[in-house]
Amino acid sequence: MGSAAVLKDRKNQIFRKGNEPFDIDCNKDSLAGAVSQRACVFCGSRVVLYPIADALHLVHGPIGCAVYTWDIRGALSSGPELHRLSFSTDLQEMDVIFGGEPKLEKALYELIEKHEPKAAFVYSTCIVGIIGDDLEAVCKRVAEKTKIPILPVQSEGFKGNKREGYQAACNAMARLVGTGDIKGISKHSINILGDFNLAGEIWVIQEYFNKIGVEVVANITGDGRIEDIKRAHGAALNVVQCSGATMELADTMQERYDIPSIRVSYFGIEDMAEALYDVARHFDDSEMMRKAEILVRDELKTIMDKIGVYRESLTGKKAAIYVGGAFKAFSLVKAFRLLGMDVVLVGSQTGTKADYEELEAITDDGTIIVDDSNPLELAAFIKEKEVDLFVGGVKERPIAYKLGVAFCDHNHERKEMLAGFEGMLNFAEEVYSSVMSPVWNFVPRRKEVR
Repeated sequence: MGSAAVLKDRKNQIFRKGNEPFDIDCNKDSLAGAVSQRACVFCGSRVVLYPIADALHLVHGPIGCAVYTWDIRGALSSGPELHRLSFSTDLQEMDVIFGGEPKLEKALYELIEKHEPKAAFVYSTCIVGIIGDDLEAVCKRVAEKTKIPILPVQSEGFKGNKREGYQAACNAMARLVGTGDIKGISKHSINILGDFNLAGEIWVIQEYFNKIGVEVVANITGDGRIEDIKRAHGAALNVVQCSGATMELADTMQERYDIPSIRVSYFGIEDMAEALYDVARHFDDSEMMRKAEILVRDELKTIMDKIGVYRESLTGKKAAIYVGGAFKAFSLVKAFRLLGMDVVLVGSQTGTKADYEELEAITDDGTIIVDDSNPLELAAFIKEKEVDLFVGGVKERPIAYKLGVAFCDHNHERKEMLAGFEGMLNFAEEVYSSVMSPVWNFVPRRKEVR
């Protein structure tokens, strides 16, 4: 790859397996001038809290911040739809000069009276941090009068990067946990952390756990409810999928309430089965393990023959992965291996050192591992590796199509269920239909073009 494709200060965030001992920089503030894929602190907090469906979400700042994160996830609700609305105090020049606290307080009273939420999250933005509005004081005053939790989310964008936003969200939720009644909760109970119910995935995951005899106390945050989060401290185990987004809350709950946690993934056959087995092992329940084994066997009978048909055509094809959280990347590497495809590029926006070490361990020599990449780099890597399929989010789609490469959306705006056993079949079908489309025979990079 030419030197123009990588900025000098970015080189330590790019690694090629097999060339040298593994050492990659990550969790850094995005590099100015790189047109980074990583979002701000405020955005990080919003993507975590947004799916709590019966809460009011009020952005204290300019209208652009609320627009930027409006309906940012394909998070479905089985009941309330209040989370689908994006409210803002719409700070103007005079508010910046004289302070925005009166406007915030007035907005909260008006919205609470109209929508009757179970709680309200108030998000701080860059300008609020600069002018010094006291969110804590305003939220306390309004909570005392309205008798519902009003939770400040200290998410000023300039504080760092998206990961700091995850922490701000977890800090806000931690103020809810422990305030509800925990009577009647089963000893075989869990909280599902880090699933955001994209395309209804959490409903399938809940059904799996119910079938093996596990009670789900709270979804944090997909199809989330304030009352469930309040009583989440009554669960016996936290099951954490998106560890980058919600591990901070799991750690807080372990410290305060002695609730252990395990990390899992629901993407791909191997990881979905292992998630069920891990929960059964934690409870040391032979009957639960037996039910889990039966469930996995029955689900595999339904999908494996169909997946085998797709594998025949996909074997040897090359895939590139660039996703938000590294937990998805682990599962995608395994899923592509099941389909016979080779992963030649893998990266994430928010991976940690431990995440990238795990990716290095499960990938093949020559694989490019990258942290917080940018469009210039990604385009260069895709061309260099002659990729057949690029898996990413909405920002990566134009890169793939401009280069004549098939694309699969695996980000939080998607509407297709990809988790669970059924989700693996959906993924295989989407990969097959994308990669094997005859349209790619007509792009300039293909040798078949005459």
